[in-house]
Amino acid sequence: MRLPLVLLLLLFGFTPALADDADTLTIDGTVYRLEGVDAPELDQYCGDKDGAYPCGLFAAEGLQELIDRRPVHCQDLGRDPEQPLRRIGHCTVGDVDINHWLVQQGWAVNVDPLGRYADDERQARERPLSIWRGCFLAPFDFRQGRKLTAILLGRDCPPDARAKLLIDYAVKPPGCEIKGKYALRARFTGHRGIYHPPECGSHRRTRNPHRWFCSEEEAIAAGFRRSFTCGW
Repeated sequence: MRLPLVLLLLLFGFTPALADDADTLTIDGTVYRLEGVDAPELDQYCGDKDGAYPCGLFAAEGLQELIDRRPVHCQDLGRDPEQPLRRIGHCTVGDVDINHWLVQQGWAVNVDPLGRYADDERQARERPLSIWRGCFLAPFDFRQGRKLTAILLGRDCPPDARAKLLIDYAVKPPGCEIKGKYALRARFTGHRGIYHPPECGSHRRTRNPHRWFCSEEEAIAAGFRRSFTCGW
């Protein structure tokens, strides 16, 4: 009997890296946030001449296709200040520098204080590639839920782009069942919003979520707290 490639890799002690989103990788149980780059969130949409499209999902799929079950090596640069359970990493697959590749392909923007990915971003913007073809919100602003002050990026941002890209109803990525709502009352505990796992009664009652999350760790990293009605 011929075993699938993934099963063979597991039997020989190799666990394929998984792209949690386009700038976060899980390798052997360790979660790495890629240093110096910022990619659209899984539930983030971008716009181009054909309308809105799920650029966050497309970016994550692009990263997973690049990895393609090959070993990924990450230089551990310490704890992520935004999420203590996550590490900051500079990662490679084969001879490809993943951090540079994401920005070169137009799936992430440069946020490195030293500007190490600035040339990569400039080339992707000028060509233009991927998210630079149309209009998108800076991923950091999207995570913050900034409707009025979010930075608009891309070659073609119409006057109503902000309203179209920050809609109140977020489209659920496949397999991501946790609902998130920005809420003023969450600010009293130092959070941006409240998340509702499927096992909680508040999940059913929550209409038109602003965000969808694939795990509670992802929701916490985005600045959301668990609904107090869920129990702990």
